[in-house]
Amino acid sequence: MSDLDVRIVSLEPMRVASALGFGPNPEELAHKKMLAFLQANDLLEGYGERYRHFGFNNPSPSAGSPNYGYEIWVTVPADVLGQGEVEIKHFSGGLYAVTHFENLENIGRVWHELVAWREHSPYQRGQHQWLENLLNPLETDPTRYVFDLYLPVIA
Repeated sequence: MSDLDVRIVSLEPMRVASALGFGPNPEELAHKKMLAFLQANDLLEGYGERYRHFGFNNPSPSAGSPNYGYEIWVTVPADVLGQGEVEIKHFSGGLYAVTHFENLENIGRVWHELVAWREHSPYQRGQHQWLENLLNPLETDPTRYVFDLYLPVIA
């Protein structure tokens, strides 16, 4: 087993605004769409705290192509409506193995360690969405990003 600090969390259902980017740098594209949406809806204050930021590949990278997709979800109040390229979705939640780390450069390594942890744990692979919870989404220096990774599991 790894030395990874892992906790098991039940993520409650969420109502989210969803923005999708596609190309060689889809995270930036999705983030720009989401920032514009949050600003237009006066939700920037509290972004990353009250309004949680989650992201994941959609679709995942494929061999031979520099292009892939990245989807960002931000939890929003019930009265917020989708607009333009940002739509409202409902996520049913689920059970997750969660670990915490800093610096975007570490994300691939930490995902691998978290999957290895699950393979040696009493938990089985869940089918719900893998999630990257960026805790400080307004930070501009990727070396200062702070993440919680959510790996779906079942007991």
